[in-house]
Amino acid sequence: MTDTEPAAAVREIADSIATMEIRGAATIASAAAEALAVQARAAAGGGETASDPSAFRTSIRSAARTLRETRPTAVSLPNALRYVLQRMEGDSVDALRRSVVDASEAFVRQLDRAQEDLGRVGANRLTDGDTVMTHCHSTDALACIEAAVEQGKSISAVVKETRPRQQGHITAEQLRDAGVPVTLIVDSAARRYLDEVDHVLVGADSIAADGGVINKIGTSGLAVNARERGVPIMTAAQTIKLHPETLTGHTVEIEMRDESEVIDQEAREAVGEIAVENPAFDVTPPRYMDAIVTEQGQFPPESIVTLMRELFGEGAVEPWEEP
Repeated sequence: MTDTEPAAAVREIADSIATMEIRGAATIASAAAEALAVQARAAAGGGETASDPSAFRTSIRSAARTLRETRPTAVSLPNALRYVLQRMEGDSVDALRRSVVDASEAFVRQLDRAQEDLGRVGANRLTDGDTVMTHCHSTDALACIEAAVEQGKSISAVVKETRPRQQGHITAEQLRDAGVPVTLIVDSAARRYLDEVDHVLVGADSIAADGGVINKIGTSGLAVNARERGVPIMTAAQTIKLHPETLTGHTVEIEMRDESEVIDQEAREAVGEIAVENPAFDVTPPRYMDAIVTEQGQFPPESIVTLMRELFGEGAVEPWEEP
């Protein structure tokens, strides 16, 4: 690398996030924070940046931009970058390096505690004998079920497979490993099985200031069906999922993924000339969500803006941009 380019290890982490080898908002955030620590060590190890604080800062911001561009909807990623970059300080490269590495490690420690705390809050909404329906794969949602099981509650799950990448298979495996009886269903069967469940539990990739939940495509339809059936639905989401840019009127960009996830080339050629779209997420309006559970407590969706302002003020800076 040149003195201000991202290290090869950082580019490798960014590629893994972009291709979803690294997935899940908390895992993405942790990887992004750790990648900045990798860049800090690499940039302080030699070349111009070893003695030039300005070049060091430029190299860290460049690495952050590379990471930022990988998943536009997953707000946990820029929130992780904000946490680390806003704590980068010092008059020497060594001091700057220490501040970045220390901030990265502190962020990861907070993430580890946050999910455990969130799980306990979410578990309080579940009672012994409940059946929970899940969508996609969310470690935050799993934490609530696992905490309920640890409390001695008997919980079973109906797991949507969640096409096109079938992340529900991961959820099914992990719940089975936790001792939870699992029934796996195709996405289109969700309405049929809602009559057999007590709660719908989903995660979130981002949460807007108005309480809108941005999550894996299909969440909004599930929420509408759950409301019609009278089944309570909650979002489990750490505060790193809050999208501070929506406080100032920005909308959340919905990631469009490659059509090959939906249809392979042979099938596409057989079908003929068609358009294929593959949105990764949708937005569930707050009126269809009963509660948002975070490590700081449970909130009605419409009041999440209060917590967002407490954490981020009235907007969001972009410290990865050059001054």
